[in-house]
Amino acid sequence: MRTTFFSLFLLLFGAVSAQQKNAPLPTIIPEPVEMTSGQGQFTISRATRVYAADKEAEKSAKYFIDYFNRHFGYRLALAKKDAGEDLIVFSDRKNGETSGGYTLTVTPEAIRIEGNDGPGVFYGMQSLIQMLPTRGGVLPIIGAVTIRDYPRFEYRGMHFDCVRHFFPVEYVKRYIDYLALHKMNYFHWHLTDDQAWRLEMKSHPELTAQGSTREGEILGLYPGTYRKRPYGGYYTQEQAKEIVEYAAERYITVIPEIDIPGHCMAVLAVHPEFSTEPDLEHKTAQTWGIYNKFNNVLAPKPEVFAFLTDVFSELCDLFPSQYIHVGGDECAKKWWKESEQAQQFMKEHNLKDEEELQSYFIHYVGDVIAKKGKTTVGWNEILEGGLAPDAMVMSWQGTSGGITAAKSGHRVIMTPSGYSYYNNLQSRNQRQVTHQGYLPLDKVYNYNIIPDELTPEQAANIIGAQACLWTEYFPTTGKVEMALFPRLSALAENVWSQPEKKDWERFLRKMPDQFERYDLWGARFSEDFFRMYDLPYYDPTTR
Repeated sequence: MRTTFFSLFLLLFGAVSAQQKNAPLPTIIPEPVEMTSGQGQFTISRATRVYAADKEAEKSAKYFIDYFNRHFGYRLALAKKDAGEDLIVFSDRKNGETSGGYTLTVTPEAIRIEGNDGPGVFYGMQSLIQMLPTRGGVLPIIGAVTIRDYPRFEYRGMHFDCVRHFFPVEYVKRYIDYLALHKMNYFHWHLTDDQAWRLEMKSHPELTAQGSTREGEILGLYPGTYRKRPYGGYYTQEQAKEIVEYAAERYITVIPEIDIPGHCMAVLAVHPEFSTEPDLEHKTAQTWGIYNKFNNVLAPKPEVFAFLTDVFSELCDLFPSQYIHVGGDECAKKWWKESEQAQQFMKEHNLKDEEELQSYFIHYVGDVIAKKGKTTVGWNEILEGGLAPDAMVMSWQGTSGGITAAKSGHRVIMTPSGYSYYNNLQSRNQRQVTHQGYLPLDKVYNYNIIPDELTPEQAANIIGAQACLWTEYFPTTGKVEMALFPRLSALAENVWSQPEKKDWERFLRKMPDQFERYDLWGARFSEDFFRMYDLPYYDPTTR
């Protein structure tokens, strides 16, 4: 009898001790500012209710309910008031502190997410999602914890080239969802280039009627192979609005890019009179890269500037974004040098060289954008020939352009190709054809966004960073995701987490859980990373 009583005492004592022991900290990407574990746990059951304290918080609450239902098979009900236990509460404090900041508290009685604003509530909810189980048949039990968090940079972006290869609306939405799950807040949508014009313009419907299709292309699967078959597609304005609204619900701003004054072969295929060589036959490009033997620049003619006014005015009306991207990169100036008309225009407008002519184009379009109350963004080549006072620079040719712009008082988004171009190889064993640069996960993670040579005042002009995915060699969604993951997770931690909270070894320890989340989301990724970084192999068949 004594033995039975003593055994029962030990069992009860062990249960109490387990309750008093602090829960392990969750693995969250990007790493929060502060996490403190508590005692006990919260179980999300069919009886759990979700309460939204205001309309803004209700958007995040409904997103969470939909996510939970999709992955756990039962739908949580919305509560009418914040009372009792077994609650998940979303609230917007509207306290004017850092945008995107939040506090997430888990106790045995409730889960509470308090955001500094609407985005903060949403980001707190994304952290909660990462605390959910990733394997089927596992009860959603969340350990007690308090998380205080806010983003390092105001701009956290990801680019997607839908010109070289076209992707349907539903996949663009899926891509945006991947960004949302990583607390990114800008989607840079590349919509025109030499290979196609992908956005319907009411003022110039001929651009998509004729310029959205090419006669053939080199294949992205095997180098040197070519397919002589029409390839095309474009987004209607209604579809563009649908994507903008979808992104806005996830606190992501869509930045459209119409690339000028170079990379315009698709425009010239429709309007050869806009060329410096209007008598030549012009076609949308069927190959990739910059080729001086192909004339892809706009001529400085009145009808061209009228066209640009139409297009960028309409673009500003269609997209709510404060930022409008004008491209400005890789403009082959030799065609202006060889054009009598261009040289005469430069003489009449006191432009000393072709760089100043490029600047003239950018300034002209920038004025159109400014009249709409918006801000011009361009690749670092827009620095050539002089930059408009309020223009913002994306530095892709290394960091020097960003440094120059930041020192001169311009806002900068760092996107150097050596650290940020996901069309480059991410594994030496990679079999897929890509651009031949090498960008492994650790290089993405360890990139120092703020250059050391900037003073604190100059560094404040670096508002964030983004990565780019150019799709010359990415014709399928599978290849897109193999390029995106897991580098998107490394980028997310680099642009969100405070420098002192970043730790490469800790990030690697978090990655096995993240691979399980990828699989839960249906995202495809390469197995090379397990070998490269000596990670425990994740076998999706064991889910």
